[in-house]
Amino acid sequence: MQETLSVSNDVAAELAGVGDGVLESLRDRLHCTIRLRGNQLTLEGDDGDVNAARAVVDELVELVEGGHDIGPSTVDAVLGALDQAADIRDVFDDVVWRHRGKKISPKTITQKQYVDAIRSCTVTFGIGPAGTGKTYLAIALAVAALSERQVGRIILTRPAVEAGERLGFLPGDMLAKVDPYMRPLFDALYDTMDPEKLSAYMERGTIEVAPLAFMRGRTLNDSFVILDEAQNTSPEQMQMFLTRLGFGSKMVVTGDVTQIDLPREQASGLIHVQRILDGVDGVGFVQFTHKDVVRHKLVQRIVEAYKRHAEESGTQRSR
Repeated sequence: MQETLSVSNDVAAELAGVGDGVLESLRDRLHCTIRLRGNQLTLEGDDGDVNAARAVVDELVELVEGGHDIGPSTVDAVLGALDQAADIRDVFDDVVWRHRGKKISPKTITQKQYVDAIRSCTVTFGIGPAGTGKTYLAIALAVAALSERQVGRIILTRPAVEAGERLGFLPGDMLAKVDPYMRPLFDALYDTMDPEKLSAYMERGTIEVAPLAFMRGRTLNDSFVILDEAQNTSPEQMQMFLTRLGFGSKMVVTGDVTQIDLPREQASGLIHVQRILDGVDGVGFVQFTHKDVVRHKLVQRIVEAYKRHAEESGTQRSR
């Protein structure tokens, strides 16, 4: 079966953009031949495969015509939405935050579930591989909550655990010492607000970035609190952190249980807490998979290969 579709200039440009990334993604995931010449998109293959590809292309066309930018990861999002009989526009139309003309919104069905969970739950756990937007979306939601005066401050924290190498003594004040550990959080913050505004917020304490050890003994009221890299907490540290929750606050805990940097004999607080708090009212758990990775498509394959190896070799951590 062969079917040729006429698409608009805007749709053709999006499909062929970034080195034919969207077309390559379509070819990888759909079992038919796909060619774009000018404004003519040709689908060729078995009847069922062509019909499935047509459904995906129709969704992509509607997204572009609705003003959305699309990329290779959009194809996975559309496929996921079709599998779950969901409306992909509900995902892309949920703009979490805008900054300098850039819209931050979910890119996959699971990301949308994560955003909804953060809005509805007091404590939300986002668990899954790198590149799934766990921290980035949480920070965007925190900045939005601060902007809308839903909270009075943002607190970002992570355990100061090195990833397999010792950094040794670090010079400077406390902020300079923890900067290597907190740099990913700063990067996300700079993506969501102007540097001058961020500096002013940090000077006033409206935005605080600190190691997890600095949370002990505090009660965090009227705050949006994010614990990143939570797989590197001990069960005791996780309990300590969660009991800092104060009135009018939200907590988001993110981590990847396949990238634990603790010694093998040390239990991970993120694995431990899932068994304890599962089903507790006000606490939400969202599990991401390699299909939610929105970085380079090779990252998806790397994540899946490591997961498969861990399962086959029995090296997955259970504590």
